[in-house]
Amino acid sequence: MAITLLNPDGLPEIDVYRQVAVASGARTVFVAGQVSWDAAGVTVGAGDLAAQVEQCYRNVATALAAAGASFADVAKLNVHVVDWTPDKMPLLLDGISRAAAALGTTPAAPATLLGVAALDVPEHLVEVEAVAVLD
Repeated sequence: MAITLLNPDGLPEIDVYRQVAVASGARTVFVAGQVSWDAAGVTVGAGDLAAQVEQCYRNVATALAAAGASFADVAKLNVHVVDWTPDKMPLLLDGISRAAAALGTTPAAPATLLGVAALDVPEHLVEVEAVAVLD
């Protein structure tokens, strides 16, 4: 495995991700920000943050698979949420949990959560991008 995830002493331990990813592989995969479109370009879960998060993670998984990777190879995730407020955290976590259950994996790479004013189209509430490293 090219990625080792760590929670170093001196930093808080976060349940949903690790603070550090050490990459030892030679091939890097950059996944463009994925929104909640299905394969036909139709928005999944309009108005439903949890449903959109789930679809975003499914789309990231599809993109990773095309490169021969999976969430186990992810070194970094960035999550952009429109009009972020802390009260949206349960919906975000619900969507991640649903995606993890559907994909049979737990995305635990270091992650950055960013509140943004808007995304590409008004009905998109979240966008997820990933960087993976392969041997």
